[in-house]
Amino acid sequence: MALDVLIVDDSAAIRKILRRVLIQAEVPLGDVYEAGDGIEALECLKNNSVGLIFSDINMPNMDGIQMLREIKANDLWKSIPVVMISTEGSQAKVMEAVSLGANGYVRKPFTADQIKEKLAGIIQ
Repeated sequence: MALDVLIVDDSAAIRKILRRVLIQAEVPLGDVYEAGDGIEALECLKNNSVGLIFSDINMPNMDGIQMLREIKANDLWKSIPVVMISTEGSQAKVMEAVSLGANGYVRKPFTADQIKEKLAGIIQ
């Protein structure tokens, strides 16, 4: 079954790399949506059905933590798995994301194997 994915990162290069890594990790992709920040991501969610979200933590306008709060507070979106991706080494940020309901966390730079391993427990 194909999975519609939303990739949220302020770097277009990172979004492109993650899309390629998802293909290498043999994730059965359907539509892949992209957003440059949390505001764009929430707009995308209003108009599209998404089964998985990958999001950077540090972004302008609305960061990944704020976006995660909005997603988990919305009855229509709160069950969507969210995997946080960041260069953010701060354990406090990681713990905050997990406490808000993030389903996983991957540090940049990441490999296809790391993404595949992280998704194994999230998608069937």
